[in-house]
Amino acid sequence: MKRIFLLLSLCTAYGFTSCESKKEEKEEEIKLLTTSPWLKDTTVTKEYVAQIHAYQHIELRALEKGYLQKIFVDEGQAVTKGQPMFQITPLVYQADLQKSQAEANYVGIEYKNTKSLADSNIVSKNELALSKAKFDKAKAEVSLAQTHLQFTSIKAPFDGIMDHFQGRLGSVVNEGDLLTTLSDNSKMWVYFNVPEAEYLAYKEQAKADNIVNVNLKMANNEVFKYPGVIKTIEADFNNETGNIAFRATFPNPGGLLRNGETGSVLMSVPLKHALLIPQKATFEILEKKYVYVVDNKNVVHQREITIGSEMPDLYVISDGLKGDEKILLEGLRKVKDGDKISYTYQTPKQVIPSLKVYSE
Repeated sequence: MKRIFLLLSLCTAYGFTSCESKKEEKEEEIKLLTTSPWLKDTTVTKEYVAQIHAYQHIELRALEKGYLQKIFVDEGQAVTKGQPMFQITPLVYQADLQKSQAEANYVGIEYKNTKSLADSNIVSKNELALSKAKFDKAKAEVSLAQTHLQFTSIKAPFDGIMDHFQGRLGSVVNEGDLLTTLSDNSKMWVYFNVPEAEYLAYKEQAKADNIVNVNLKMANNEVFKYPGVIKTIEADFNNETGNIAFRATFPNPGGLLRNGETGSVLMSVPLKHALLIPQKATFEILEKKYVYVVDNKNVVHQREITIGSEMPDLYVISDGLKGDEKILLEGLRKVKDGDKISYTYQTPKQVIPSLKVYSE
């Protein structure tokens, strides 16, 4: 009986030792690649929601009351400076002009007669001055009538593109009624808001480069082929958002951009002492980003990180990692929090040049 018990004990001990050995072998079988964050100065491309406006965009309104007698243009048409666009019935204003001209002619004759008498010392200088004032007033009335008549013909104040009509042929328009809008799209003003920290980085860059070019990503996610230049920054920050408004000017020779479009401005922002890690070293749980950090006992620990910016194949880390820590680069799906691993290490300078984003 004692012999059987001893035999069982030996078998159990052997089995336990065998299991421990297999467990250790299993742990040693997990040999993965690790690296460290890369601390360096770099440049990232920031994307800002933008509003696109024409260089000139104005409302064309009726300056006189009357019927809309003629429309010389069409909606969406390109017009040139001085081109007739609308005609409001001029009959009343033509009659006013004729009346004013007749009155001016009559007063002019009176003035000439009074001047002739004054030259012969028959009338006083005061009477001559009064006659001259009446004549000047009559000429001013003619000028005013001519202006009112000119206002019945509405011409393009600059080269541009017509918007849709607010009034139709034959309709009655009052003084100040909107007829249409006109846009000069030869160049575009693009407005976007920049946070304070990025504004400061921009100012440093602008000092060094003098001119900072930006690009425009359109609504179809294509980048507009002509770069723009930042020309204006507003005076004050918005206290509620902490942003300040920038304005970039883009050439628009093909007329592709139109007033009121939306898009995104792409601006390069320099970052000093940025902490970079490969995108493939991260994984996501409930919309949060994590990495596996390897401690000095070769045990991996899941840790949440905060992404400051995104670059091709890389993330800029704003919180959650230190520059001297080791992170798991490959085999993220082969381990779990608390696993002990065996690993090989590559420096960031070895890893980053050959990166491609992929899933393990």
